[in-house]
Amino acid sequence: MKTVMILGGTKGVGKEILHSCLEKEYNVSFCGRNLEMGKKIIQSTKSENKAYFHKLDLNNIVEIENFYKQTIKKFGRIDALVIYAGITPVSSLLDTDEKTYDEVFNVNLKAPFFLVRHVLKSMVEKLSGSIIFFGSAHMDYGEIDRAPYALTKSTLYTLSTHIARHYAKYRVRSNYVVMGWTNTEGELELRAKEGITEESLKEKASGIIPMGRMLSPFDPIPAVMHLISDESSMTTGSLIRVTGGEYI
Repeated sequence: MKTVMILGGTKGVGKEILHSCLEKEYNVSFCGRNLEMGKKIIQSTKSENKAYFHKLDLNNIVEIENFYKQTIKKFGRIDALVIYAGITPVSSLLDTDEKTYDEVFNVNLKAPFFLVRHVLKSMVEKLSGSIIFFGSAHMDYGEIDRAPYALTKSTLYTLSTHIARHYAKYRVRSNYVVMGWTNTEGELELRAKEGITEESLKEKASGIIPMGRMLSPFDPIPAVMHLISDESSMTTGSLIRVTGGEYI
């Protein structure tokens, strides 16, 4: 019986990963700011014995460690860690102030780094584990108004390959899934602030993405579930692009 830990899990693709894991009868530990939302997900999926929700502010390093400890306490082990949560501020290199820089680096890079630090120790002890980072097509150089976001995603790829190179001897795997333009709740909320509707967003995306449409939250799921499974036991250090052919 696998235990999957998700940094995130209440929204977007993270939520779909959670549902897919429960369908596989995996144990799932997930987190978010909204306790009621977490409880509602557990109740709606009737997974009180198989799911654990931890209320978590990703700026709180102590609480990140508690998330790890409570997951181990409930399930005894962590077989896979999915790093999904992140923020995408609209900010160019010329416009980024210190507050924005700190926010995106704390949530997108510092929080994952320290959670991985705790989980990796337990995986090394068990001589088994799969870590899956969610990346972005912005990782290579990014759009002009996503400078700090692009930097964090590029650095997460470096962290993924670092783990793959140095911890393969402990049978710990690490892979990086590049997720393309996806109509998640967060993306729709961000665009709504810019006065862009979901319909107009999809129309715009269809003219940019080579395969003709935005991703749905379900599109990355098969790749993630494969990397969680034992079928990918010899897959590490990989970069998988689920982008519809988009390269920013």
